Amino acid sequence: MLKFDFSVRTRDGHKVDSVLIAGRDQPEAERKLRQMYYNCTVTRCEMRQSEEKFGQGVFVEDVMSLISKYN
Repeated sequence: MLKFDFSVRTRDGHKVDSVLIAGRDQPEAERKLRQMYYNCTVTRCEMRQSEEKFGQGVFVEDVMSLISKYN
């Protein structure tokens, strides 16, 4: 999933830097942003790749052997 880094100006005029929102594409991320900051003005948007974290894989046979040891 992609992540988008937004800088916005709120409807009150406050500047908010670096709001990170995940989405399939920019319109979806911007829709989520506008739910949090209603009537905001987007001043910057950068796309970032999400960092995939790969854990150690677990095999079914290993899990079954652990279960059978304790039954």
